[in-house]
Amino acid sequence: MVLSVFDIFKVGLGPSSSHTMGPMTAANRFLETLAEGRERVPGAGAPARLSCSLHGSLAFTGRGHATDRAVLLGLAGQNPRDVDPDEAERIEAAVKASRRVEHPALGPLAFDPERDIVFDYGPALPGHANGLRIFAHDAAGNLALEETYYSVGGGFVMTARELARGAAPSAPGPSKPFAFRSAAEMLAMAAASGLSIAAMMRANEEAGRSGSLDRALDDLIAAMNACIDRGLAVEGELPGGLRVKRRAKRIHEQLLAERGLNIAQPHVANDWLSVYAMAVNEENAAGGKVVTSPTNGAAGVCPAVLRYYRDHCQGATKAGEREFLLTAGAIGSLIKTRASISGAEVGCQGEVGSAAAMAAAGLCAALGGTPAQVENAAEIALEHHLGMTCDPVGGLVQVPCIERNGLGAIKAVSAASLSLRGDGTHFMPLDNCIEAMKQTGRDMSEKYKETSQGGLAVNLPEC
Repeated sequence: MVLSVFDIFKVGLGPSSSHTMGPMTAANRFLETLAEGRERVPGAGAPARLSCSLHGSLAFTGRGHATDRAVLLGLAGQNPRDVDPDEAERIEAAVKASRRVEHPALGPLAFDPERDIVFDYGPALPGHANGLRIFAHDAAGNLALEETYYSVGGGFVMTARELARGAAPSAPGPSKPFAFRSAAEMLAMAAASGLSIAAMMRANEEAGRSGSLDRALDDLIAAMNACIDRGLAVEGELPGGLRVKRRAKRIHEQLLAERGLNIAQPHVANDWLSVYAMAVNEENAAGGKVVTSPTNGAAGVCPAVLRYYRDHCQGATKAGEREFLLTAGAIGSLIKTRASISGAEVGCQGEVGSAAAMAAAGLCAALGGTPAQVENAAEIALEHHLGMTCDPVGGLVQVPCIERNGLGAIKAVSAASLSLRGDGTHFMPLDNCIEAMKQTGRDMSEKYKETSQGGLAVNLPEC
C-alpha cells in the first residue's frame, strides 16, 4: 500500500510526532468516541472523570517529550495541526488550575493531570513500544469506556483492535493507479508507464482529489520554510533543563557575513545544510510548529535539503520543489509500510535514516535523476544510517537529535550526488536495505530505542 504524501508530511506540534502528536491525537479520538456514545460499558452512568496511563517509551521519555502535556491538550479538544503553541500554554494552565476539561457534548469532566496521568515504567504494552490507555469513569467510579492506543511513528495512531487486524494507519480512500508495495514494483511501474516516480505519485494523489494538489504541496513547502526562518531568527536556551543553547541564528549570521568575501572553505555547503536542519529541530525542541518529515525528531532533514535545492542548486524551480516532495513521499511510504519510522521501534535509523533516504531521493529527482538513480540515492542514504540508535539525553529531542539532523541532510545530498554520477545500477536494492533496517531494529536492545536507558543518554558530562 502506498501512502499519501500528506500522510508522510504533516504539520504538527513539537517536540515529537510519536510522543507528542500521536498521544494528542489519541486523546482527541477518545473524546470523540466518548461523545458519540460508541463502545461505552453497558450500565455505566454518564462519564464524569478521565485518566490515562503511559507505557513503554511513552513512559520512559514521556516527560522530556511533553507526552503528558499532549494528552492534556488532546483531552481539552486540541489537535496537533491546529493547536496554537501560545494558546496551548493558556489551555494547559487552565486545566491544571481547574482540574477538569470541558466538552460541548459531555460537559465538564474531572481531570487532574498530576493524579490522572500515570507513567507506567513496567513492561511495554504488547502491540508496540509506544502505548497508552485512556479511561472514562462515571460519578460512582464505574468504568464507562476504556481504549488502548499505539502511537506507531510519524504521528500515526492505531487502536489495539486496528493494530491487531492490520488496519492501515490512514483511510484507504479511492484506488490508486500506481499502488506499488515495494521499490521493485515502483521501478517496474515507472519503466512500464514511462513516468517518473513523482508523476506516479501525482497520479495517485489526484485520484479522487478535490482542490489543487500543487497548492497543497506549496503549503507544505511554505510551512517547512517558515519553520526554518523562525529557527534562524531566535536565540536563547531550549526548555527542559539541559541548558542547550540555540545555535542556528548565530551560525546563519556568520554564513551570511562570509558571502562574497572569498574566505569560506569549499565545504561551506555542509554548514548551510546543517544550519537549515538545526533551525528546524531547535524549533521542534522548543515545542513549535514543524512538518513531520517523516517524524518530528527527523523533521529537519527534508526541509534543509529542499531549502538547499531552492537557494543553492543551479536550475532550481518551483516544479522541482514539488517533484522533491512527491518523490520523498514515495520513499517514506515504502519505509513506513515495509519497516518502521518509529525510533521507539527501530531506533534513529528509522527516523533520521528514513528522512535522509527521502531527502536523497527527492533531491536526485529534482536534479533530473531517473527512477533508477532515485532508488539508488535512497538506498545509499539509508544504508549508511543502519544501526543508528535513538538515545536522547534526558528524554529530550535535543542531544544528539539537533546535530544529527544536520548530518542526515549532508548524507542525503552526498547520496543524491553519488547516484547522479552513475546510471542507477547498484548492488544492494532499496527493498533489501529496508528489510535490513527492520531486522536490525528488531534485534536492537530496548535501551537504544527511545527509552534513554543507554548510549549517550547515560554517558553524560560529569559536572
